Amino acid sequence: MTAASSTNRQPEGGAGVSAPSITIAGLGTGDPDQLTLGIWRRLQEADTIYVRTEKHPMMDMLRGIGVPIHSFDRFYEEADSFPQVYEAIVEELLTLAKAKDAAYTASSPATAEAASIAGSPSDVASASSDSPATAGAASNACSPSDVGPASTSCPTITGILYAVPGHPMVAERTVQLLRERCPAEGVQLQVLGGESFLDIAFTRLGFDPIEGFQLLDASSLQPHLLQPQLHTLIGQVYDDFTASDVKLTLMERYPEEHPVTIGHALGVAGEERIITVPLYELDRGQNYGNLSLVYVPASSDESLRARSFDRLHEIVSILRSPDGCPWDREQTHQSIRKNFIEELYEALEAIDEDDPDGMKEEFGDIILQVMLHSQMEEEAGAFTVYDVIQELNEKLIFRHPHVFGTVGAADSEEALVNWERMKAEEKLLKGRNANRSSQLDGIPKDLPALMTAYKLQKKASKVGFDWDELEPVLGKVEEELREVREAAAEGDAEASAGELGDLLFAVVNAARFLDADPEEALARTNAKFRRRFLYVEEQLRINGKSFDQTDLPEMDRWWEEAKKQGL
Repeated sequence: MTAASSTNRQPEGGAGVSAPSITIAGLGTGDPDQLTLGIWRRLQEADTIYVRTEKHPMMDMLRGIGVPIHSFDRFYEEADSFPQVYEAIVEELLTLAKAKDAAYTASSPATAEAASIAGSPSDVASASSDSPATAGAASNACSPSDVGPASTSCPTITGILYAVPGHPMVAERTVQLLRERCPAEGVQLQVLGGESFLDIAFTRLGFDPIEGFQLLDASSLQPHLLQPQLHTLIGQVYDDFTASDVKLTLMERYPEEHPVTIGHALGVAGEERIITVPLYELDRGQNYGNLSLVYVPASSDESLRARSFDRLHEIVSILRSPDGCPWDREQTHQSIRKNFIEELYEALEAIDEDDPDGMKEEFGDIILQVMLHSQMEEEAGAFTVYDVIQELNEKLIFRHPHVFGTVGAADSEEALVNWERMKAEEKLLKGRNANRSSQLDGIPKDLPALMTAYKLQKKASKVGFDWDELEPVLGKVEEELREVREAAAEGDAEASAGELGDLLFAVVNAARFLDADPEEALARTNAKFRRRFLYVEEQLRINGKSFDQTDLPEMDRWWEEAKKQGL
């Protein structure tokens, strides 16, 4: 239904045409001169004006009309959350609209005539007057003969008139809920626009929205929504507590000294205040209220854009462009494949050393590799990095039905079972298992050998090809070690290498039984060897010696010292 459509039900051919209806009128920002003539007339014609809140500058003018005013402010005190408030308001409005329509229908001559055939008119009226809302609507009902443009004894609006601050379609959740529910409830809905707080904000704060701006809700503000290159208006900043949340969120993208503007009661004579403060002072006694907002001007500061993923995408695109870097432009998937591997191992080193600064740098280098490879495919028209992100998001949601669905998971083991089950289902849906015939399929061929061995054994174990306890596993290690000794004693290098491989495979299986990752275990031992060997080198320097001037017993003694020191 458009704003021009009407919910008034006028007598037509002597019979009332009835349907429940709600008309929503915007009260504007608080300046009576900005209220439209059409809305002013509707307010005067109403038998009752229902308002979401009486905490608005236009209330004195509304009271001057002499029409009863019903406020829903009580829900703010009774409910535990804003969503509950809005749901309660909408529920009552729908009930009122239906009750008023029933009372109106019962009072029309056509209804009375029909009722006289089936029963008395009073029977029809009494059937619609059980609830207080229905009774109230019935008491306000006018007969169709009373309704008309020239009538002074009864209002022309037979539906419910609901007045909200500002423009009904801007930051007004109850209106959105009514738009969702009215069609299913059989209730007609008409929206009469008013001056929005955006209109006055553009004027008072002095920016043109064509430059790009975003309107955000303080109650649901998240860092990822912030775009510093756009003018940003944040509404619903009711109090210092909300302002504090806004401040902390903005600090995820802006420095604490960044200037922000606070607007109070914009456009309301005698109440308007506009002040600019550093971000860190946003929640320090600024007297927030129902008509407060926060404005962050658009910025071209590169330091702010540097925290944006879109800026990273833009930079990589420039580097690969004809006017970009010759080296970056020449690279292919294969030419930088080794870089990807190197960056991964450097990140692992930073993790093992518990080095936050190192992790921050190395994680960035890994992201760069993803961006470069994705950019190559974007140039080829295959996919973009946003397709990569979409597939990842969908995968995470699909494989976590215990988080995003209705499946339960009491602990991490159940969560892992869900993950594996959904992973298998996902691959089946995508047809990725069509050419696989072995339980061992699906292990990347370029994994490190220890990791490959671990995964092979794990897959075989899932189908029962495994020992039940540790003892035979360790027995297999001892057996393979004996075979290594035998091959070495025979001087057969090729056989020795083969037996060493068998020994390593058996040791990996033992690690699996002990719930130890062999790759990580060996990495820790490598790090331990490095620390102790560095200690030996340090002792050589302290004693003024070189490796040529020492022997194994002396170095072994220093090695034991390092061991005792926990190195």
